[in-house]
Amino acid sequence: MGRQVVIFCASSNTIDPKYNEAARQLVRGLHAKGYGIVSGGGDRGTMGAITDESIRVGGHHVSVLPRFMAGLERKGVSEIVWTETMSQRKDAMRENTVAAIALPGGIGTMDELMETHTLRKLHKYEGAIYALNLDGFYEPLKAMLAHFVATRMTAQEDVDLIAFPETVEQLLENF
Repeated sequence: MGRQVVIFCASSNTIDPKYNEAARQLVRGLHAKGYGIVSGGGDRGTMGAITDESIRVGGHHVSVLPRFMAGLERKGVSEIVWTETMSQRKDAMRENTVAAIALPGGIGTMDELMETHTLRKLHKYEGAIYALNLDGFYEPLKAMLAHFVATRMTAQEDVDLIAFPETVEQLLENF
């Protein structure tokens, strides 16, 4: 597969449906532009919506799951990659991707986003990083990052490694 993008997102089935619709819109846009998608590949929440939409439109989709999640994978994806641990899962998800996108999500999404940001800062991940700030979802994170800069815990140029587009359309303009 050529260019691939990793998408980090929610696994909750109880989130506002607007987040899953944005995810489906993103998947359609990325596939239309020739990108393959890598995701956590589970069958719940936004992960399930992403996987289902990739399958529906016939796009290339790689699901990455730790073995203890066997049974949660979606059938019909292009490829399933199994790992032993969650840490290996994150590494495998990022491997050979040109960008990482964090959709609105919970603690797992935040972990994936922050680890990817740290790796980018350390030149261990070369892809672009985006956090879809749909309806201001990531405003608290932006405030925390501004606090880090104000207290000199982090440099502004490091914070700037994450772009915060506010719509799927704005995000897709980068691809």
